[in-house]
Amino acid sequence: MPHTKHTYNSGIIGNCAYIAHVNIDTNISWLCWPTFQDSFVFGGLLDDSYGGEYSIRPIGDIFSAKQTYLENTNVLCTTIECKEGSYRVTDFAPRFEQYERYFKPLIMIRKIEPIQGRPRIKATCEPVYQYGKTKLNKHRGSNHIQFENGDVSLRLATDIPISHFFDETAHVLSKPVYLVLTFGSPFEAPIERTCEEFLSRTIAYWQKWVKNASIPSFYQKEVIRSALALKLHQYEDTGAIIAASTTSLPEFPGSGRNWDYRFCWLRDSFYVLTALSHIGHFEEMEKYASFIANITQTDSGRLQPLYGILGKSDLVESQVDHLHGYLGNTPIRIGNQAHEHIQNDVYGQALIALLPLFTDQRFMYQNKGISKEWTNYILTKIEATIDEKDAGIWEFRNFQQRHCYSNLFQWAGATAAIKIARQNGFEEMEQKALLLQKKASAYIESCYDQGRGVYTNSTESTHLDASTLQLILMGYLDPASERARQHLSQLESELKGRQGLFYRYLHKDDFGKPKSTFLVCAFWYVEALACVGRLEEAQEVFQQLMSFGNHLMLFSEDVNEEDGSQWGNFPQAYSHVGLMNAAYRIAIKLDQPTFFENAGMHAYTKE
Repeated sequence: MPHTKHTYNSGIIGNCAYIAHVNIDTNISWLCWPTFQDSFVFGGLLDDSYGGEYSIRPIGDIFSAKQTYLENTNVLCTTIECKEGSYRVTDFAPRFEQYERYFKPLIMIRKIEPIQGRPRIKATCEPVYQYGKTKLNKHRGSNHIQFENGDVSLRLATDIPISHFFDETAHVLSKPVYLVLTFGSPFEAPIERTCEEFLSRTIAYWQKWVKNASIPSFYQKEVIRSALALKLHQYEDTGAIIAASTTSLPEFPGSGRNWDYRFCWLRDSFYVLTALSHIGHFEEMEKYASFIANITQTDSGRLQPLYGILGKSDLVESQVDHLHGYLGNTPIRIGNQAHEHIQNDVYGQALIALLPLFTDQRFMYQNKGISKEWTNYILTKIEATIDEKDAGIWEFRNFQQRHCYSNLFQWAGATAAIKIARQNGFEEMEQKALLLQKKASAYIESCYDQGRGVYTNSTESTHLDASTLQLILMGYLDPASERARQHLSQLESELKGRQGLFYRYLHKDDFGKPKSTFLVCAFWYVEALACVGRLEEAQEVFQQLMSFGNHLMLFSEDVNEEDGSQWGNFPQAYSHVGLMNAAYRIAIKLDQPTFFENAGMHAYTKE
């Protein structure tokens, strides 16, 4: 691959209350507070002049910079070498168990320690609000700085002399120092001792979380990193899982495909929870179940494709015109118009995401009271929408079709309901689910092109779509059948790019013809290869896809097949889910199953 490829030079830290992006030059390039969906307080990722700054740079040039995570944690270390020596910045968001719950405050801690020499540094902290329109007033305290404007209040507590932040004097780094930034409430505790305690407890929390995971040996290190990244995308307070922590990073330069992904897509959450269930982490699924239950109790109409992390349904899309955009790419979008779309796969997605809660003996006893009511609720929604056209998985804005993918997940939802009904003796539910399963299957078959031996993206179209790989992955097509093999062959002949990359589709949509590949589709392709018995190819493609992570093995939404560049929102939950599920699928075929072999997707195959 060319060395000139574009990658996102940052890592993320978080504690399931927020995510911060730490650039390799130490600047916090993205941090939305107090929640994922609020304005950034640091947004240099989208605009250097409006985005504020929070950096720890040397006086003089940076000779080299390196980032690594402490092993099996979300604690990030950035090492800077300069003329006068070198130093390390350790960034983390405190998270650990305390008082029988998780401590996850709006606190970001930065530890700065010398490694070699006595480097002189300049620490800069200039937060903003209202997407950079508002600068916060800066007030000097005895051992802190207060940033305020209206009802927004941040405080920086530090053992660096406060005058350092009000003049140009450098700080000579001779011993470790600490920066503690808080939102809303002050940090009132011994700085060094508290920071070190929070650091050790946070490291212990993450390493225990990984230790409790059941992970096969196939690319174990990469699966662990993806699992840790995914965990950060759950807003634990409500259980919602966001698609990404960023907005408006372009799918391709100049494409206009710049979307706000800081919301909870029901579809994405299914894939996330499947991946986490594969490694034996079910706490996240139970929290997400609570989020879905709260939505359905207050929303008697359609389920939307996406919701706000607090359950908000009205996610009006607007544009922020004063920001320059990532590498000059605009528009900058806040909110997402897709909340208005009809996307009828969401009902099946919601049901199969929570299926283990109703059929797994470890959880059934907790959920017997709601399984019948919940499943009937979803079946009624499937019944009411199964004949409709919709915007589909790729959220076309200006036309609707009867999409094969939507019908597949109506089929999968009905299949899951059959399993629930038979396990609990719900005969009426079983009959209803069988009828819906048959109807969904008929619609899927209406997408079959007999001449080419392939399922098209919709009943009204001859176009091919990578989402139909799911016909194999979900067990609708028998992976051993000639039809599955031929379907896969046709898809790869048209949609496969270089080094295993895969396009969603290649026909024109609302914004023209796509120019970048969608990374999760490549991981779906790997899974499909493994399913149909092409295991060596699956492993080879998987290995190729690993080259598209950044220096920390974090993956973007899109990849340019010409040079391997990362584009789209970053890191992308979909991509990390794809990696985990593909690794799991290969591990099963290699006879390296986890303890929870029967969790996840394998529960949704045909009866």
